[in-house]
Amino acid sequence: MSTSPFWVSAFLDFAPGDFEPAVAFWQGVTGYSLSERRGVDGAFATLVPPDADDYLRVQRLEDGDGRVHLDLHVENPTIAAEAAIELGAHVLMRHEQGYVVLRSPGGFVFCFVRHHASRRPAPATWPGGNRSAVDQVCLDLPPEHHRAEVVFWQALTGWDFQDSVSPEFSRLHPPADQPLRWLLQRLDDPGGEVRAHLDLATDDREAEAARHVALGARIVRVHEHWTVMADPVGTTYCITGRKP
Repeated sequence: MSTSPFWVSAFLDFAPGDFEPAVAFWQGVTGYSLSERRGVDGAFATLVPPDADDYLRVQRLEDGDGRVHLDLHVENPTIAAEAAIELGAHVLMRHEQGYVVLRSPGGFVFCFVRHHASRRPAPATWPGGNRSAVDQVCLDLPPEHHRAEVVFWQALTGWDFQDSVSPEFSRLHPPADQPLRWLLQRLDDPGGEVRAHLDLATDDREAEAARHVALGARIVRVHEHWTVMADPVGTTYCITGRKP
């Protein structure tokens, strides 16, 4: 049985006091509705796109700093977890509902789940005419973890790997019908565990950044091809000039 994920969802995990303003912000960014809250004390919810399957979810952490983690949708989470262990991952929890929580060799948290999904959402069109979509996850790899993480994720997913997109970036290529592209970034500074951030594609980066600022974000840095942003609770993400 293949362990390659047929769908990937990104979880925005927020510290307890940050959950409500952060969820409201990301609803505004995506234009998606919020599902009924679930789990203990309503700690989980889904950002629901119109006429497509979801791929963005939110969680209120019990403690600790916010982060992004990924759910890899597979036919059999148990078998997929065993394959991940052989590649160097460590299991954090095997839940009675069937999902498995793991850490990659560099410390990135991810889950194997079996929820079915197959319909990718279309980009949103905003009143000014610009379009955008959250369409990419970027794994931020400290240099001491970079090689091991690249080998791990390439082997686990079975996806094609493209090295040297630029000196600091490489890429995994999931199937075209999946909602999230995968970028791997080699950080300059050593130390810490592997983390991740989300990227948006837009056909008008300046207008999109202004829209986010109006929703409560701030501009951190402007590069030639992307703008680094921080949401109202400090979550870092990027707006890129790629066409959505």
